[in-house]
Amino acid sequence: MTPKMEEALNKQLNAELYSAYMYLSMTAWFESRNLTGFASWMRAQVVEEVEHAMKFYSFINERGGRVKLTAIDGPPTDWDSPLEVFEAAFKHEQYVTSLINELMEMALEERDHASQIFLQWFVTEQVEEEATFGSILERLRMIGDQTGPLFMMDRELGQRTAPALAQG
Repeated sequence: MTPKMEEALNKQLNAELYSAYMYLSMTAWFESRNLTGFASWMRAQVVEEVEHAMKFYSFINERGGRVKLTAIDGPPTDWDSPLEVFEAAFKHEQYVTSLINELMEMALEERDHASQIFLQWFVTEQVEEEATFGSILERLRMIGDQTGPLFMMDRELGQRTAPALAQG
């Protein structure tokens, strides 16, 4: 793995940790408004993002690189509505997709076949992430200011539970 690729993969590892941090902030916002289903859904997303970061961590080490963690910026902490939270989350997922696409382009330019294969999982994952966040966002737009449907959606989203973090 080239030093350029190692640096870019480390940058993505830290971006994935920021995603977890941001979703944890969103979890706290939902909890402060007693939207426990939304909070549970976001908490599961936190775990997923940490798992993504750990995939980068392991891959860098497996390729003989060195993991370099950097400071993580503080995420936003306040939104006006669940709709605004999911608008921000969807926009963030689109940004992460652009980062993954840039990494894939770099892997192609570097002729780094192992990184290309590794990154393919993330390309597919980002399609799923954008679709999931986009679907929730569209439903929130349809609900508008109606509290009844919002509470029904809260109950539904609460069915997603956070898995335990994988070991090793």
